[in-house]
Amino acid sequence: MSSGATTRDDLAAGKYMALTTFRRTGEPVTSPVWVVPVDDGRVGFWTSMGSGKTKRLAHTARVVVQPSDARGRVTAGSTALEGTAEMVRSGAAFDEVSAKVRAKYGVMTTITKLLAKVGPQGRKGLSYADTVVLISIEDATPA
Repeated sequence: MSSGATTRDDLAAGKYMALTTFRRTGEPVTSPVWVVPVDDGRVGFWTSMGSGKTKRLAHTARVVVQPSDARGRVTAGSTALEGTAEMVRSGAAFDEVSAKVRAKYGVMTTITKLLAKVGPQGRKGLSYADTVVLISIEDATPA
């Protein structure tokens, strides 16, 4: 972690980030997700369309992200970053994030795919990793 405020590079270098999305009531919901850097300066992860995350993002693109562990406990000394999310289901950005997730997380992608098929996600009929979420981090540093 760099000294001072958390940066997009700090976030992307980590294994997980705590993603906070917001219900229609404004209530925050935080989930740990994998994270990869995207060539255009955003960060991204994959999820399933129809998951709670995508349902909340469908009505508000506002997110808060912060480096975390696998359980979503934020990394000591890190700062929360405000951002705007965009969901994509195909195209160059989808392909880039999918390839980077596979490269960064390796065999874990295969394991989580299997677990998704036999777990609650599979029983709900949700597809595994059919949606990429791209997050633009708001620049908090003065110009």
